Amino acid sequence: MTSTPERIVVYGVTGSGKSTLAARIAERTGLPHVSADDLSWLPGWVAVPDDEQRRRIAEVCAGERWVLDAAYGKWRDLVLARTQLVVGLDYPRWLSLGRLLRRTAARSLTRRRICNGNVESVRQMFSADSIIRWHFTSFSTKRKRIRAWAAESPGPEIVRLTSPRATRRWLETL
Repeated sequence: MTSTPERIVVYGVTGSGKSTLAARIAERTGLPHVSADDLSWLPGWVAVPDDEQRRRIAEVCAGERWVLDAAYGKWRDLVLARTQLVVGLDYPRWLSLGRLLRRTAARSLTRRRICNGNVESVRQMFSADSIIRWHFTSFSTKRKRIRAWAAESPGPEIVRLTSPRATRRWLETL
């Protein structure tokens, strides 16, 4: 791609740093950053109904300029149809899990508000709906998807990044 794409999705395993990277891409390019979690969760950790999530993401994707920090399976088709660039964070489990554990523990202790005022808790860390459990459930599928896309793109350009160092170097090119 000769110029900076204007519709970018950051995709990766839970804890890989998708939101952080999307925010940095937005800073460097001036593209608006859209948080998938803000579109998907209501206060009290109530999930936005699937049809409403699809409506919300379709509205975002109809725009000409955006950086999205995820592509959930419920609406990935809508995102890929409009994305010009997928940035795949294909980091090793130890790295993404370590980041996730530190981030979740810190948020649980500080009660820092995230996505629509929600807070993470120690109880949540060990619940059936735990983001840590989700990491283990989804890790191999997401990683395989990134690698498959890198081998044969579903449409948009794919950049597969395998380390934070590679990610920093790539980000400097924007």
